[in-house]
Amino acid sequence: MMMNGSVRSRSEVSEYMEEESLICKRLPKELILRIFSHLDVVSLCRCAQVSKAWNILALDGSNWQRVDLFDFQVDIESSVVEHLSRRCGGFLRQLSLRGCQSVQDRALEIFAQNCRNIESLCLAGCKKITNGTCNSLGKFSHKLLWLDLGSCSLITDNALKALSDGCPLLEYLSIAWCDQITENGIEALARGCNKLQVLIAKGCILLTDRALKHLASYCPLVRTLNLHSCNNVTDDGIRHISSGCHLLESLCVSGCTHLTDGTLVALGAGCYQLRTLELAGCSQFTDNGFMVLARNCHHLERMDLEECVLITDATLGHLAAHCPWLSKLSLSHCELITDEGIRQLGTGACAPEHLEVLELDNCPLITDASLEHLMGCQSLERIELYDCQLITRAGIRRLRAQLPNIKVHAYFAPVTPPPSVGGGRQRYCRCCVIL
Repeated sequence: MMMNGSVRSRSEVSEYMEEESLICKRLPKELILRIFSHLDVVSLCRCAQVSKAWNILALDGSNWQRVDLFDFQVDIESSVVEHLSRRCGGFLRQLSLRGCQSVQDRALEIFAQNCRNIESLCLAGCKKITNGTCNSLGKFSHKLLWLDLGSCSLITDNALKALSDGCPLLEYLSIAWCDQITENGIEALARGCNKLQVLIAKGCILLTDRALKHLASYCPLVRTLNLHSCNNVTDDGIRHISSGCHLLESLCVSGCTHLTDGTLVALGAGCYQLRTLELAGCSQFTDNGFMVLARNCHHLERMDLEECVLITDATLGHLAAHCPWLSKLSLSHCELITDEGIRQLGTGACAPEHLEVLELDNCPLITDASLEHLMGCQSLERIELYDCQLITRAGIRRLRAQLPNIKVHAYFAPVTPPPSVGGGRQRYCRCCVIL
């Protein structure tokens, strides 16, 4: 018998088995089960091979209430899911099959029938499942609270209708990159799942303002909404959300290029609890919109303003004056930002205590003076300075002298090269500095 890389004699094996038997005699089964309940899938399977007694205890359904099979996704076939569902039965509460691309509808139908107490189910990346899986969940999984269908691109509006009919307790749903979903599916979902708090609809390119109108009408508890790349959404859709979802804390509309200051005004008028706002690629926002937003949404903590190319130092002044909890701010490709804006940010209400991450990639007007203004930000953990041509290594060294634990990511591209002499090619090195 091999144990820890060595060969044991018959007497040693016998002694080992006696010790294991002694443990089973001295410890109540309930206590062993409690110990096993803290083990992961691999450890439980190893314990099941120790002895017949441990096999029974390790494979007891009570130890399989939370199962994550992501690490084994290549090996997970439909038969594994079926066997697991029969083993766990009503004990199973959480299951992740993220990335298990071989799993199909039939296995999940058997799973839904056997595991009717399931509360959390991750099927992200299970690309073979269709509306049939959601039909099964709607029929049997009435306690479902959390469901991730990200990148399950075969599902359609009928899947959301099935969930609406059978999963009224649903609080979290991801349909990211399910690009067949339309406003009809969102309407059906919202009518039946009015306890919904989180909707991740990133990449649902067919969604329109009417979808958001339905969501706002029936789901007032929504706290997190991700509409990344939903390019048919306009200011009107965000106005619906603002008027119906006053508990909203996190909103992502990055890539929604039709949005204007009307969106920021609407959020300032109705979403006072907003903490995270992602607006990357929304190039029509201006200082006027951010003035209204900042004056009303004082709880903002994380903002992504990458490629909001029209904003100036005035926006940073508004944020510095009215948003004391701001901890992460991306201003990458905001080419009108100058040292004055960073000065206001660095001396504002948020900076000394809360500002942790500042991204300034491709801000060509930023100089070492900005780094001087940030030296009093004792909470600053990371700063991004890629392609900030006016930042120098000396400026970075001075910043690090004041903030020794800060991570500085800087990329020094060559200044416009001088004309070559004699027609020969010249090479200019580029340098990425991570300090």
